Amino acid sequence: MSKIATTFGIDEALEKLGLTKINEGTSTGTKNFGAGDSISSYSPVDGVLIGKVKTTTKEDYEKVMTAATSAFKEWRLKPAPQRGEIVRQFGEKLRELKEPLGKLVSYEMGKSYQEGLGEVQEMIDICDFAVGLSRQLHGLTMHSERPGHRMYEQYHPLGVVGIISAFNFPVAVWAWNTALAWVCGDVCVWKPSEKTPLCGVACQNIIAQVLKENNLPEGISCLINGDYKVGELMTNDNRIPLVSATGSIRMGKIVAQAVAARLGKSLLELGGNNAIIVTPDADIKMTVIGAVFGAVGTAGQRCTSTRRLIIHESIYDQVKDSITDAYKQLRIGNPLDENNHVGPLIDVDAVKMYKTALENAKAEGGSILIEGGVLDGNGYKSGCYVKPAIVEADNSFKIVQEETFAPILYLLKYSGGVENAIAQQNGVVQGLSSAIMTNSLREAEHFLSAKGSDCGIANVNIGTSGAEIGGAFGGEKETGGGRESGSDAWKIYMRRQTNTINYTTELPLAQGIKFDL
Repeated sequence: MSKIATTFGIDEALEKLGLTKINEGTSTGTKNFGAGDSISSYSPVDGVLIGKVKTTTKEDYEKVMTAATSAFKEWRLKPAPQRGEIVRQFGEKLRELKEPLGKLVSYEMGKSYQEGLGEVQEMIDICDFAVGLSRQLHGLTMHSERPGHRMYEQYHPLGVVGIISAFNFPVAVWAWNTALAWVCGDVCVWKPSEKTPLCGVACQNIIAQVLKENNLPEGISCLINGDYKVGELMTNDNRIPLVSATGSIRMGKIVAQAVAARLGKSLLELGGNNAIIVTPDADIKMTVIGAVFGAVGTAGQRCTSTRRLIIHESIYDQVKDSITDAYKQLRIGNPLDENNHVGPLIDVDAVKMYKTALENAKAEGGSILIEGGVLDGNGYKSGCYVKPAIVEADNSFKIVQEETFAPILYLLKYSGGVENAIAQQNGVVQGLSSAIMTNSLREAEHFLSAKGSDCGIANVNIGTSGAEIGGAFGGEKETGGGRESGSDAWKIYMRRQTNTINYTTELPLAQGIKFDL
């Protein structure tokens, strides 16, 4: 291990998570979860090889699906509250391992340690939510139009749920899906991002221990590793009625077409191009805090990251000056050091996209307020550290219309009423998260009305980044329309059944139809 990793206790964290420690420069890896080629996981924090994981072959995949389909037959018969008890135990294990798992998330993905801990806390929270939900998987009772009949609906387990997750939230999004799917009676097959495979192995180790302690089949939770080709095995598999996929719009369209072709269901959480509207009635101090964290948190690699700041012309210069002053105070460096605000991008390919986006913004006429650039030298040896940048731009710029997974914030100006700002905000193909900063009740209600934000998430006086698990999470338009986490998102993991019981000695037909023999 590198000196940095050892200093912040990464080697101890790996040991607690059941991951084999390695020495810097060696090729010794973690537990194998396949027989294919190896995936090497290098930390964007310092460029050090953490470990290697075997990829899943077609033969491995068939073994996984055999285990999953067999486990489903047993798991679906467990009463939902008993399934909830297993999820409760999983949540307790996460509480015990919150620190080491949070460190692994930070070290393998590059987000700050506090954000890593926060991500594990989201896992714990969704477990708590799911435990309560396990006693509330309710249907409706309806009045029948036929005398002596009772009509109601109920929900049954769906089957094997396939999960494809992204690198930016390497553990939480999986937990959002699995915790709900498990209490619903489903089993899960998970393909984590090939950029953060060790987080997947760590989570599998934790739930495998819970299942073993309860004498339950390991197929309730399965892990496969690899690139998009491994994901295609799931999207084309008729044995998987639901595929939940998180990632880019490009990826989501491919998944949606493949799953739809076999009439399966897909839950898509795709790109975001999120904006904060700043009106003349905004609290500037709150605006700066929300906008800066939204733009630079996780180095701009959240699907809810703030990409655009739409500011009224009357306060534009004031907000611009406040934001640029705040950026000058940002500290960039090792995310395990809690004194730093911004960590690295996930890899050098992400750095290239960041640089290309800034070049395109300049080419389209954007004015650079805070210069970007790649950091080098001591502490930045991985080549993944970049400076958060601010660009004055126009909403019509092609680059502004796209989502760039990097800390680039575009300042846009609007005039007239709030409806003009909303038109700019809605004027992109993505529809995930949105926010307005205002102390005007009328502006806030306009923003939240049917003629306001067209996003799945609309906030007032908080930023675009982050969400509580109690509410359904997801977006509209090319963000995919999926909903995960809270509210009634659980329903997508189950199949609905309408039941009618005739407790009379006659057989009346619906709509008064006569059929006498």
